[in-house]
Amino acid sequence: MWQNSPPGSIYDYIRVASFSIGPDGLIEQWSSRAAALFGMTSTEAVGRDPVEAFMPAELRSDGHRRVGEILDGKEWTGLVPFRMPGEGGAHGVAEVYVMPSLTGQGERAALCIVVDVRALRRIETDLAASQAIFGQSPFGFVLFGTDFAVVRANQRFATVFGGAAEDHRGRTVEDYLPQAEADRLSATLKRVLETGESVTDLQLVGTAPGTTERRHWSMNLYRVHSGAGRPVGIAGLATDVTRRHIAAREAASARRNLALLNEASARIGNSLDLETTARELLDVAVPGFCDLAAVDLYQGLLTGEEAAPGSWAPAHRESAGGSAELRRVAHASAVADALPTAVAGSGPPGPDDLPPALGSVHRFPFGSPCAVALRSGRVEDVPGDEMGFVQSTLAVPMVAHDTVVGLVQFSRTKGSEPFGERDRALATELAARAAVCIDNARLYRREHERALILQRSLLPPGDPEAAGLDIACRYLPGNTATEVGGDWFDVIELPGHRTALVVGDVMGRGLRAAVAMGELRTAVRTLALLDLEPAEVLSALDEVARGLGSPGGGERSEGLGGRGGAQWPSRAAQRSREADLSEVYLATCVYAVYDPVTRRCTFANAGHMPPAVVEPGRPARLIDVPPGMPLGVGGEPFEEVEVELAENALLTLYTDGLVESRDQPLDEGLAALRAVLTGPQMELEDACDFVLSTLDTQHGEDDIALLMARIQGLPAEAVGDWTLPREPRSVGRARELARGQLLAWDLDDLVDTTELLVSELVTNALRYGEGEIRLRLLRDRTLVCEVWDAGLVQPRRRRARDTDEGGRGLQLVGLLSAAWGSRRTPRGKTVWFELALPDGEPAAELSVEQLLSMY
Repeated sequence: MWQNSPPGSIYDYIRVASFSIGPDGLIEQWSSRAAALFGMTSTEAVGRDPVEAFMPAELRSDGHRRVGEILDGKEWTGLVPFRMPGEGGAHGVAEVYVMPSLTGQGERAALCIVVDVRALRRIETDLAASQAIFGQSPFGFVLFGTDFAVVRANQRFATVFGGAAEDHRGRTVEDYLPQAEADRLSATLKRVLETGESVTDLQLVGTAPGTTERRHWSMNLYRVHSGAGRPVGIAGLATDVTRRHIAAREAASARRNLALLNEASARIGNSLDLETTARELLDVAVPGFCDLAAVDLYQGLLTGEEAAPGSWAPAHRESAGGSAELRRVAHASAVADALPTAVAGSGPPGPDDLPPALGSVHRFPFGSPCAVALRSGRVEDVPGDEMGFVQSTLAVPMVAHDTVVGLVQFSRTKGSEPFGERDRALATELAARAAVCIDNARLYRREHERALILQRSLLPPGDPEAAGLDIACRYLPGNTATEVGGDWFDVIELPGHRTALVVGDVMGRGLRAAVAMGELRTAVRTLALLDLEPAEVLSALDEVARGLGSPGGGERSEGLGGRGGAQWPSRAAQRSREADLSEVYLATCVYAVYDPVTRRCTFANAGHMPPAVVEPGRPARLIDVPPGMPLGVGGEPFEEVEVELAENALLTLYTDGLVESRDQPLDEGLAALRAVLTGPQMELEDACDFVLSTLDTQHGEDDIALLMARIQGLPAEAVGDWTLPREPRSVGRARELARGQLLAWDLDDLVDTTELLVSELVTNALRYGEGEIRLRLLRDRTLVCEVWDAGLVQPRRRRARDTDEGGRGLQLVGLLSAAWGSRRTPRGKTVWFELALPDGEPAAELSVEQLLSMY
């Protein structure tokens, strides 16, 4: 088909045909469109009566009349039913325009124009629907032409951008949007027109005419075609989504805040160190919440001063000159080359207004927002720096339990969104959570320091000395993340130049464990001075440990209240309380007594690590001492093991922190200890350091106590040992033996005193004892004299009456000796006294009062 007009005209949408009727009332001409409309070729149609050919039988009489009137020169327009070709005899309706005409011979004829009514009705319906959708849509509808100018816009679109809908014809996207957004939309329109691919939810930002408010629009674009398929433009459906965008932004902000709070709960407070907790707060806040931040804590809190109730900035510390002293403990920045935090003031900063350096001590000016926040406990806004990069700052006091512990400053730089009310609430919550953790760290540090002071005060000062032993010891506390434990060691001098070596570990941690350790250590010293056997010491210590956990100091009570009708606690409460008590007052301990004369060491163990010994030329071994139950459990006796140690052997006592940790099982730790001890022989101090540096001692999970002793027995020439018969002349014989031995040792100054005291002890043994008498003199750092007999009755010092002829011997022993006492032995008892070796000074004489005290 040839045509001069472009595709897409109205004739592409409606069906129009034409034919002519001759003077005889028959079809004379038949167009191709008529053939397509009625389904008859020109050969079939020309020469036929149109009424007979197309109209139903019941309408033919009226049709012939109408055709006659037309041929008489009358125009006619009307609807004419006709049979539809190829549709099973269905009837259609055509609108016929009949115009009378004349032939060349002057005869009357007619020209007929036929339009399919169905096509017209479809076009009418489509136009009405299109107008309804375009005009009545609550969304902005706009149609761009192929030149991207507005062809048509509906009233909703005009309401947003002003004027009537007709006023927008011919406008371009630059008339509505900023240049950057207009370029983006133009590129999108071009892509849709060229490819035919629709675009949904294109986000555009701009301002409506006459306003400065930023608006957000969502636009859907698709290409529009003519009936022939030719692109005629791009249709756009625009929706104002500003409220949705604001709601989404608020929801995102709420999710971010919740995420920050969740992260703060997980990351802040993992350490019990004040500075570390402050840094954890900033790690959460920067850059998730702000660009810059800094934390200042009161100097008094950091130095351990006790604050007035309610604040670490007591009123007397505030003055017109500024706040109380604070120390900057942490700062963080997400901005390159930025100051650590905003200047607490307004206007351009001067040289004195620079933020405090990390670790420096400073004061905030009295009227500054930061000082006001500290005094009031409320968040204060700090004006931004007009000439700098800081837009806004929040000064947030850190309040825990109604106590202000410091200040945190959150800052945002220019270009970031300023702080809002929701941000203020989040800043307050972050600061409060950190403040509680910091206050907990303060309380922990105070308890930790007290427990550490108590624990250190109970340990032997320096390296203790003992007869026949070279001793070195070490104590390593756990790291700052762990509390003080209950590890302890002790070296106790016993009569006869014997030495008790003790290493123990109270289960549990903190101040209560340190206190329990102190009580048990004191009990061990007291029991050791009674000169009991090691197993007896542990049995008595077990009773003490069980008594420590009960309210009255005795056995643990099964309940509270008594017969007066008081309620008894539940079993769960009893179990909880007993578990708490057992955590603190259960302890392990190894107790050893070393005799330098025989080089024998007697061990008893209460659930502790086995002692280790290395003898010259042999590998290290663990001494097989039955472990027994921990102290405080009760019910089981303790066993003793006696071991003879070789000269220069190395004895090692230790706590479990030396050989056990999370990463090292106990068996592996004990094997490693034996391997280290088997190494080359070295000085004892160096050996201690070598053990600690070689084994895994840096885990910090538990305290470590280490006690090492080199065996140095008393030489034979330092011991005098004799057995005397049970007869009176043994007293004189004892004096002679003592005198001879002292003269051999060049202790002439002690001869007279020793003879007198030996005479008294041997006389008592003859009078009140049983069996043979044994006399022994030991020379080491002091002179010790021991008198042994088989009697079980212990001597008792008493005040003699004026009429008594005796009874003053032990008083004399007590006055002339440095110390004296008695102890039970497996076959009787031993009474001893000790004298200091002469230092060149004359011996002090007894005063008159001392002599008279015996009478």
